[in-house]
Amino acid sequence: MKLTKKLLTATALVSASATIANATELEVMHWWTSGGEAAAVAEFAKAFDATGHTWVDAAIAGGENARAVMISRITGGDPMGAFQFNHGRQAEELIEAGLLRDITDIAEAEGWLDLVNPSSLLESCTVDGRVYCAPVNIHSWQWLWVSHKAFADAGLDVPANWAEFADSADALEAAGKIPMAMGQEGWQQSGAFNVMMASLLPSDIFLSVYGDKDADVAGGAEVASVFAAADAARSMSANSTVQNWNDATNLVITGQAGGQIMGDWAQGEFAVAGSVAGEDYSCLPGLGTNPRLSTGGDAFYFPVLDDEEQAAAQAELAALLLKPDVQVSFNLAKGSLPVRGDIDLSAANDCMQKGLALLADGALLPDPTMLITPDTVNQINTLFTEFFADGSISAADAQAEFAEIIADAE
Repeated sequence: MKLTKKLLTATALVSASATIANATELEVMHWWTSGGEAAAVAEFAKAFDATGHTWVDAAIAGGENARAVMISRITGGDPMGAFQFNHGRQAEELIEAGLLRDITDIAEAEGWLDLVNPSSLLESCTVDGRVYCAPVNIHSWQWLWVSHKAFADAGLDVPANWAEFADSADALEAAGKIPMAMGQEGWQQSGAFNVMMASLLPSDIFLSVYGDKDADVAGGAEVASVFAAADAARSMSANSTVQNWNDATNLVITGQAGGQIMGDWAQGEFAVAGSVAGEDYSCLPGLGTNPRLSTGGDAFYFPVLDDEEQAAAQAELAALLLKPDVQVSFNLAKGSLPVRGDIDLSAANDCMQKGLALLADGALLPDPTMLITPDTVNQINTLFTEFFADGSISAADAQAEFAEIIADAE
């Protein structure tokens, strides 16, 4: 009996030693730095650390800054273990250069082809039939977040759609409120414009512009009405001087601003603040006019590494990111929707339930970043930075420049 106990103890020690020996630190780069984002990424880190490995967090504030650093590290021969990009075409050149790991074997072993919903998310990770990234969520831009406090303070009913929201701007301003919160960054401003195009026009117009690269449609009368709405948004956000998107969200949370057009990642900020959907704020998909979800979101890529232990840890992380319990804990904190269609999200709040219903109904649009190159995205961001900056560019002139960008887009 004593001998058996000693053998079991020795076996346990050998096993523990082997686990410690195989434990690997893996540097993971991302741009999730706001309160809600940090809470969400901590769920990934916790799950990975539970495998015996160590998630070495390398967060860089700001997506554009982070992408530049990530690309520089990889092309400069100093790759991290894993990094976050958005679904779409951002990693094409790195894949073509042979710098990113083919994870088709992991995708097949984990059954991603049957599990990922919509299938376009995995398709955006696929180049020449090979899978290069693990999609982790569905993020949609198509939301108007409305502060109940701001409207109550102004003696107004909470609006149910974009037209009612826009009509309330003067009364909100008279009550000392900022009608629309907007961070002073091009990606936020162009994002709001794209939401207006997707929400205030039929979906085929949006797809003609970004999918077909139809410059005539981009310069036509329908899109002109969106530039008119963007001009109104420019006036409504004139006193919103914050830089970061989450600071703009905080203006809504605290009742200083009437609303904000922002992706569903804003839910993470409301959650951290203890705000309750349907009581403290409303969420209007498709601006309450044409409820749709754009199927953007985040994915993790894995640089090619020479170190076998780190490569093994990469494989464990890639598989882990789409496990059911990890998908639930991460997406509930992030405010995004899971990429798996087979998990229970009954704990989701009112806003996430709206998103899940739209996903079930197939009321979806591809995100522009899945249809146009990063260079075209940057050109559009620059245009809207200038458009929102001081009002010196007319809506007509901005539309003409936009049509030129679309004409040259690939």
